[in-house]
Amino acid sequence: MAVTDIAPGGPSPRGQEEAPPKVALLNNPKVRSWLFQIVLGVVVAYLVYAGWVNMNANLQAAGVASGFGFLDENAGFSVAQSLIEYDQGTSSYGRVYVVGVLNTLVVAFIGIILATVIGFIVGIARLSNNWIVSRLATAYVEFLRNLPLLLQIFIWYFGVLRLLPGPRESFDFGPLGLLNNRGYFAPKPVWGDGSIAILIALVAGLAIAFGVSRWAHKRQMATGERFPAFWVGFGVIVGLPLLAFVAMGAPLTFDVPEMGGFRPSGGMTVIPEFIALLVALSTYTAAFIAEIVRAGILGISRGQSEAAHALGLRQGQNLRLVIIPQALRIIIPPLTSQYLNLTKNSSLAVAIAYPELTSVFAGTALNQTGQAVEIISITMLTYLTFSLLTSAFMNWYNARVALVER
Repeated sequence: MAVTDIAPGGPSPRGQEEAPPKVALLNNPKVRSWLFQIVLGVVVAYLVYAGWVNMNANLQAAGVASGFGFLDENAGFSVAQSLIEYDQGTSSYGRVYVVGVLNTLVVAFIGIILATVIGFIVGIARLSNNWIVSRLATAYVEFLRNLPLLLQIFIWYFGVLRLLPGPRESFDFGPLGLLNNRGYFAPKPVWGDGSIAILIALVAGLAIAFGVSRWAHKRQMATGERFPAFWVGFGVIVGLPLLAFVAMGAPLTFDVPEMGGFRPSGGMTVIPEFIALLVALSTYTAAFIAEIVRAGILGISRGQSEAAHALGLRQGQNLRLVIIPQALRIIIPPLTSQYLNLTKNSSLAVAIAYPELTSVFAGTALNQTGQAVEIISITMLTYLTFSLLTSAFMNWYNARVALVER
C-alpha cells in the first residue's frame, strides 16, 4: 500500500507547489528603494527651502533688494575690450553681461582651435622617429602641463608682454601691424560699398566646399577613388571672394596702424591681457591634448600601418587616411573634457583684468550692485550653457566619426 500521509515538515505532495514565503515590507527591495528616494527628496527639499529662507532673511537684514531690475541700471565703468558698442556713461549692467559673454566666447573659440592644432602636432611629434623632434615634444608636454595655469598666465603677461618695448620702439611688421607693451595693433578692415558681395561669395564658397567634400566622401566609399576635395574647396573659398573683390572694384581696404608717441594711430588694438590669456590657455591645454592624441594613435593596431605601407601609402598618407580617422573614436571623448576645461579656465583672466564674464560681471558688476545671488546664478547658468552646448556638439561629432559595423 502506498503511503499518502505526509509527516509535518516533510516534502509537499507531488504536483503541489509551496507558497512563496512572506517577506517583510521593509525587506522588499522595491519598497526600500522608493522609501530611500522619498526620504532623500524630502531632505533635499528641506535644505533648499531652509537655504532660501535664510538667504532672503540675510538680504533683508543687509538692505539688499532682490530681483533682476539692476540689469537695466547704468553700469558707469569702462571696459578695456568690447566687441559691441559700449559707452561708460550710458551702458547698463545687462550690456556688461553681453560684453563679458562675447569676450569669453572669443578667447574660448580661438583657444580651442589653437590648442587643437598645437596638440595634434605635438602629439604626433612625440611618436616621431627623429630623436630631437620626439624629445622636444616630450619636454613641451612635461614642462607645460606640470606648471599651474595661473602661473603661466602671469609669465606671459608680466614676464613677456609687459617687457616689450614702448610705443616709440614698437616691433614693426609692416602691413601686418605693430607690437609693443600696449598690445598688438593690427590692420583694421574698412568695408566700402559693395563689400557685402565679398561676404556672400565667402559663404557661397564655404557651402560649395562642404558639398564637394560630402560628394567626394560618398564617391570614395562607393568606388574607392579619391578626389582632391581639399584643394578644390580651398580654391573655391579663396577664389570666389577674390573674384567678388575684383568685380566690385576693390571695396575692401585696410587701415594699417602707424607709429606714434603715446600709442600707434589707426588699425585695431588687441590688448595684451587677451594675448596673454589666449597664449597661456592654448599652450597649456595643448599639452594635455598632445597626450590624448598620442594615446589614441598608440591605440590603433600596428597591423593597420603595415597594411597601409603594403598598399604603397607613404607615412604621411598612412597617418592622415588610416591612423587618425580610426584614432578619433579614442581621442574625441577625452578631448571634449579639455575643451570644457579651456572654456572654464578662461575665468582665470580676472587675475590680469581681461574683461571676460567673471571679471566684469561676476566681479565689478557684483561689487557695485551687491546682487550676489542673481549675478552668481546668471554666471553659473552661462558657463553651464557653454559646457552643455560644447558637449552636445562633440557628442554629435563623435557619433559621426564612430566606426559603423556592417
